[in-house]
Amino acid sequence: MRKDRKRTLQMTQAAMIAAVYVILTFLANSLGLANYAIQVRFSEALTVLPYFTPAAIPGLFAGCLLSNLLTGCMPLDVIFGSIATLIGAAGTYMLRKNRYLAPVPPILANTLIIPFILAYVYQFEGSIPYFMVTVGIGEVISCGVLGMTLLLVLCRYQNHGSHEGWWLA
Repeated sequence: MRKDRKRTLQMTQAAMIAAVYVILTFLANSLGLANYAIQVRFSEALTVLPYFTPAAIPGLFAGCLLSNLLTGCMPLDVIFGSIATLIGAAGTYMLRKNRYLAPVPPILANTLIIPFILAYVYQFEGSIPYFMVTVGIGEVISCGVLGMTLLLVLCRYQNHGSHEGWWLA
């Protein structure tokens, strides 16, 4: 594939991932699941996508940044929450040799960073260890259960259709 075509494809993939991330965050937010101590963001399931393509890393970062801005998060949450997603996505890409490790980096990044945002930015009642447990539960559901389900389905169907693997380039 020509270099400029590959770059265009990756930019398009990143933009699509960011858009889907925002839509899924709005869906979770409308159900009251996207913010607070226990967060089950459906969009976090997408953090397994760097297993397939490096374009997912900026896509997830941009999607999280936009989601946090559009749902009215505090500025430090917008910054550090998005950085947590960026770290998780980069970690997933680095561990792509083992698909079963794909959800581990986003779970860890969010479980270690988001509790400090909840405690110091939003000043929620509770301790950092408590928030680590609650955020960790939400991340295990979002990334571990939903994300692994998405990853396994995409692995199963990645070579089907007339444009085999077009979304994985």
